[in-house]
Amino acid sequence: MSTSPLGTLPDSRTEADGSAVVRVLSYNIRSMRDDTAALARVIAACAPDLVLVQEAPRFFRWRKKLARLARAADLVILSGGGTAAGPALLCSLRARVERAEDVLLPLTPGLHRRGFATAVVRFGGARLGVLSCHLSLQTDERYAQGGMLLDHLADLGVEHAVAGGDLNERPQGRTFRRLAAELRDCWTAEPWGGEYTSTPDDPHQRIDALFVTPGVEVLGCGVPLGLPGVSEADLRAATDHLPVLAALRVPPGR
Repeated sequence: MSTSPLGTLPDSRTEADGSAVVRVLSYNIRSMRDDTAALARVIAACAPDLVLVQEAPRFFRWRKKLARLARAADLVILSGGGTAAGPALLCSLRARVERAEDVLLPLTPGLHRRGFATAVVRFGGARLGVLSCHLSLQTDERYAQGGMLLDHLADLGVEHAVAGGDLNERPQGRTFRRLAAELRDCWTAEPWGGEYTSTPDDPHQRIDALFVTPGVEVLGCGVPLGLPGVSEADLRAATDHLPVLAALRVPPGR
């Protein structure tokens, strides 16, 4: 298992110059089909301001299921879920929401419908665009969706943004490299904790990631192995992916 020394990850705060330290978590929750109590404990222990969810419940009573998870982790639903074909955003009450939009991507016959959950939020004087994604298993469709991700992120019209999720691809893949060429891969910028996100029982590949636009400072990013309150038993029981947690410093902006 590839890891980096687990130093202290900065807590959320607003700084005197109007910038904000924001904790962002990306997590594939497999439609909450596993141990939801363990899942909520992992999320709560990470103390995130934003959670980029993949494979949120999409069908019968999906809103109630997602709301129950958010409440258990002391968060609220921001956007997504069934209306975005799986990606969702949760946030703490620290976030001031400007707008949110669910985006459905073009459907390729025979393949799973994909989408983005997007929003623009403020923390103190910092304004941040957010996008959660779960890209295709099919190589060409995944590459096209990577381009759509970059376009939608730019269309948010904000200087600073974070995007991430389950890419279904390792860093050597062409879609991962396409994103990393235009955005900063947070693990590469400031590794912290564990690297590999799949699978919890045998972490051997990094297919989940967080990216930021230039100007956002990465203070640390990785799988929160050994973080107080995050047990290996809960990580194995919660879902079939490991989460990615990052602390970001977002400059003040309009």
